[in-house]
This record gives sequence, C-alpha cells and structure tokens, in this order.
Amino acid sequence: MASPASQGGRPRQPSLAQLRAFAAVAEHLHFREAAAEIGMSQPALSGAVSALEETLGVQLLERTTRKVLLSPAGERVAARARTVLEAVGDLMEEAEAARAPFTGVLRLGVIPTVAPYLLPAVLRLVHEAYPDLDLQVHEEQTASLLEGLAHGRLDLLLLAVPLGVPQVTELPLFDEDFVLVAPKEHWLGGRGDIPRQALQELDLLLLDEGHCLRDQALDICREAGRDENTPVTTSAAGLSTLVQLVAGGLGVTLLPRTALRVETGRNDQLTTGYFADPAPSRRIALAMRAGAARQGEFEEFAAALRGALRGLPVRMAGE
Repeated sequence: MASPASQGGRPRQPSLAQLRAFAAVAEHLHFREAAAEIGMSQPALSGAVSALEETLGVQLLERTTRKVLLSPAGERVAARARTVLEAVGDLMEEAEAARAPFTGVLRLGVIPTVAPYLLPAVLRLVHEAYPDLDLQVHEEQTASLLEGLAHGRLDLLLLAVPLGVPQVTELPLFDEDFVLVAPKEHWLGGRGDIPRQALQELDLLLLDEGHCLRDQALDICREAGRDENTPVTTSAAGLSTLVQLVAGGLGVTLLPRTALRVETGRNDQLTTGYFADPAPSRRIALAMRAGAARQGEFEEFAAALRGALRGLPVRMAGE
C-alpha cells in the first residue's frame, strides 16, 4: 500500500464520509448491507473505503468473492473510527442544544443580599418553565461576580445596579425600598413617614466591607447629610447576623424590602419603620456580557423573572 497521499507536503485527513462508510462495512462485513444502512450506493461505499485506505496508507479490508474481512490494521482503525464518529455525534448534539434556548448549563451568580430572598422564585421559574436548563448558582460578592463574568466563569448575574462597568449589559428587574429596622420600642418604630435626615444621628449597623449593600447604605446616609466621620462601630458578615445585633439593642440598620419578612418575621424584639417618599431604594437587575451569544435568551429570561417576582413588595422596572 502506498504512503498516505499528501497535498503541499502535509498528509491528507480522512473525511467523515469515508470513516462512516468504513465503520459500516466493519460492522456488517458486507458491502450491500453497509450501503443500505447509511443510505449510500454500493459503488460509492466501496470508493469511500478505498479512498480511506489510500489516505491512511494502510490496507483495511481483505476482499474475496464471498466475504469481507478486516485486516489487523482495519480492526484497530475501525475502533478509532467509531470513537471519532461518536465524538462528532456528541458535538452535533451539543450544537443542537446551544441552538435551542434554555437548554444546557446556565451559571448564575448572585449577591448574598439577594440570594436567600429571590432564589426560591428563580428556582421555581426554572423548574416549571425551563426544565431542560441546568442552572448552577454561585453566591459571591459583586467584585467576584464581575470577575467571573468577564472571564467566562459565569454567564449571568443577579445583583444590585448600576454597576458602571464597560462591556456589561444590565437588564433591570425591579426597584425596592429600604426599611429601617430598629430594636423594639425604638422611637421610629411603626412610623411610615421617617425623614431621611433621621439617619444623621442614629447608631447604624452595616455589613462588612465588600458588600454592595454596605456601600448603598453609606450613600443613603451621605445623601441624608450624615457626617462621614460619624463612626460605624459594628458590622456583620450577613443580614441575619445584622438583624440579631439590632434585636440586641446595638443600633439600627437598613434592610431591602425583599429581605424584611425572612429576616424579621421570627424575632419579636424588632420593630420597623418606613421612609417618607421618595424612600431610599436599590435596583436589582440581571447582568450579562455585552453582545453575549445568549443575549436573546437572557432577555427573555429577565422578562419571565419579572413576572415570577410580581408578588414581591417591589416596583417592577418599566412599569
């Protein structure tokens, strides 16, 4: 058998049609049956196998008038050919899944001050509307989420905006007010017209550095005229701990409305108060890479999520 044919000094590679033809013959050891299986004429099948032998430079079949046998090289190549064809089949299935919306893996990053309160609705939506979607959730702080989005580790983020980050597109979901949470019997408890200026002198408890909710609370305080030198003596790693500190009489804090029922409903040592309009608020959105291949899918997901969140005490974006 001649050495593999080459073009421009480089060996030619077998085609998928040649591999498919040879794999069929190797399985049936009969040209007519193999040709019928893959829908190819018998002369074309024979020509494809001969071309594969020429390309590889080895004899794959021993042909007689009565039967077809695999040569030792043919047995080895047949196993490899089946592996290649199976891999190509997997590739085609993966491409088909990529073309079909809401299939495959979706890696969703969520900030800690959103995850416990919105994920139940997100998971229910995915289970009911997108059963073929493999949702993988990652709870991290904003800076880590943005790094993951930029480097392709994450596909979509659920967090507070605006981010002010180039090459990131925001899909707004809703706006929610902040509520003052204070120890029981606090003088602002139960009020629905708290002026922002009340924040100037209160003992305010905040989350640790790195949480965007901390930065938002400090911005609200600055807008209310609070002296930036007024100390924040206590901070916590999560909202649940923060609320327990408030219940213990160490100060007051600000909670987003979506967190209020979960974090205060189990503690009778707390009271709440609402700010006068316009109340301080934050906006929650999905965020994706600008020009993401799945942009249309993510936009549809954002619209469906707005519907799923409609029962929350929030104002839907665009309404």
